[in-house]
Amino acid sequence: MTTDTPARLLTLLSLLQTPREWPGGELADRLGVSRRTVRRDIDRLRELGYPVQATMGADGGYRLVAGKAMPPLVLDDEEAVAIAVGLRAGAGHAVEGVDEASVRALAKLEQVLPSRLRHRVATLQAATTPLISGDGPSIAPETLTVMASAVAGRERLRFAYRAGDGTETRRVTEPYRLVSTGRRWYLVAYDLDREDWRTFRVDRVSGPSATGARFAPRELPTGSAAEYLRRSMQRHGDSYEIVVAFDAPAEVVAARLPQWLGEPEAADDGASCVLRATVSDAVEWMALRLAMLDVDFRVREPVELVECVRGLGARLARAAEGV
Repeated sequence: MTTDTPARLLTLLSLLQTPREWPGGELADRLGVSRRTVRRDIDRLRELGYPVQATMGADGGYRLVAGKAMPPLVLDDEEAVAIAVGLRAGAGHAVEGVDEASVRALAKLEQVLPSRLRHRVATLQAATTPLISGDGPSIAPETLTVMASAVAGRERLRFAYRAGDGTETRRVTEPYRLVSTGRRWYLVAYDLDREDWRTFRVDRVSGPSATGARFAPRELPTGSAAEYLRRSMQRHGDSYEIVVAFDAPAEVVAARLPQWLGEPEAADDGASCVLRATVSDAVEWMALRLAMLDVDFRVREPVELVECVRGLGARLARAAEGV
């Protein structure tokens, strides 16, 4: 019998967070208490903000339903390890859709993981190789979680940085946002030594550490970290402009594009749109990205991307011959 009320409530919450309805009798058996105690515990969870719904019947049941706010989740050991391994694998390869929010979640989860579970996560990741789309450089998840924690906590960040020409420098920054382009992670931050905003490729960062010094966030010149990254890449000449027309409404295309590419412009007919963006990815990668949107499109600029898409289409057509 579980006599410790807080422990019993956590166990009850863990059971209710599985997608099923639990009969009161089964919950009582699981917890080793009476049905009356189960009802009192359900009332306590409701007081804490958990939307527990009860159903009538011979053996009334309970289930957790969607509420107005996100209550804390309770995970068992296996669930915590599975989520941590998945987030670490995705974050380390800048998988599209695994953005800063996911990295923040990983940082929070790893902060509270017991050492025994942290060891299991590390062992599993070392023993497995994820099949990841894209050819971007891999990054140690610990690097991202340290950065994400500094961003969320508004804490100054110190790290070593290797520039494109191999020059090594030490940086002290006020981190603003992490931005994923689908192949790479970038940090947008205010560089205290240079007294200006900078972007840093995270795969070139080593030894990041939070200094413990808090700061008040500065106003980013562009208002958007993604927009600042685009302009930064354009200034440094390691990018090019693309113009792509889509045979689909702007809202449909926008929902399938990564945020850093910006918003497509709707055409007058409302049934098509045009995307103008600054990118730094190889044209081969951009051709594949566009093809995977599952929307008819035509590349207008640059010529290199036009030729790459044409070649990709011809290869795919040959591959489908005789199928």
